[in-house]
Amino acid sequence: MTSLSMQHLFEPISFHGITLSNRIVMAPMTRSRAIGSIPNDLMATYYTQRVSAGLIITEGVSPSPNGLGYARIPGIYTNEQIEGWKKTTKSVHQQNGKIFIQFMHVGRIAHPANMPEKSKILAPSAIAAQGQMWTDTQGMQPFPVPIAMSQSEVAETIQEFAQAAENAIRAGFDGVELHGANGYLLEQFLNPYTNTRNDSYGGSIENRCRFVLEVTQAVISRVGKDKVGVRISPFSTFNDMPAYSETVATYDYLSQEFNKLDIAYLHVVEYAARATEEGQQLSKTIRNNFKGTLVLNGGYTGTKAEEAITTKQADLVSFGSAFIANPDLPYRLQHGIPLAQPDSNTFYTADEKGYTDYPVSEASAYTA
Repeated sequence: MTSLSMQHLFEPISFHGITLSNRIVMAPMTRSRAIGSIPNDLMATYYTQRVSAGLIITEGVSPSPNGLGYARIPGIYTNEQIEGWKKTTKSVHQQNGKIFIQFMHVGRIAHPANMPEKSKILAPSAIAAQGQMWTDTQGMQPFPVPIAMSQSEVAETIQEFAQAAENAIRAGFDGVELHGANGYLLEQFLNPYTNTRNDSYGGSIENRCRFVLEVTQAVISRVGKDKVGVRISPFSTFNDMPAYSETVATYDYLSQEFNKLDIAYLHVVEYAARATEEGQQLSKTIRNNFKGTLVLNGGYTGTKAEEAITTKQADLVSFGSAFIANPDLPYRLQHGIPLAQPDSNTFYTADEKGYTDYPVSEASAYTA
């Protein structure tokens, strides 16, 4: 029986034609198990183990060869990849789960050693990120200077997202989430330090938001607004994203535009925003602007998630690393069972160790 202290977290919720069994979301997390960028049986096992989440959001999946960037990241732009993902969606649905695919085009956070031949590292402007990236063939390597996208490359990339969305529905996903957070391509257009363009995609807040909104509109036009969510991370400096003075105004505008598009949900990573009064106020502004389903993420415990839902700060709460070592996370939260701790050394390795070998709790196994 659900304890009174967790009653709202375990209530079903329906929005945009989808019904979830609880308010717990498995956050998207890079796990690097897609050998050759093709989804496989091991990945299907991993997601199915975590099917008690109200909603599963996959790791970042590239909509095109240009978006891969990291080692062993899956794609959804070939028939082989679509067929590979069907293993996951079929298995999750057989267990009555719901699963969205996250589209992650990494933009400048890439290295050629992790990408197919003839692919290109594209970004709003030719500004390299500071830092290094792991490659399986060359070890750690510095980020190269990306190619500043031409107008035609912008248009092509938007259509790649739209086609990937169509592919995702063919593969059996319930919907798609656009990754506009964590310093990847969509956020690179938002930030004036990574976007120094002087065309219609750079300069003003409206222009810097244009690419994100046009991608969202293109995906909606292909699969419908009921199947589209977006993830954002205001104030985050992850992946060498410098802080900028127009952050509040940018996300104020963007959240209003997402509301107009009536997307399925808005997923806000709020670690960084919570650190300042300005950020906390922005979170309230986003909640006020966006009238649809709001998902919050950022170090939540079960108790804090329940509080966020009870006080209507959020409709859903996503959990990241806690799901890695606790495939039965909802059961553990519901029954006050201590959480296992994940091994960060195996977050991005290539096999089942630290991936599908975490056990469920004894109590959970007994009741299964």
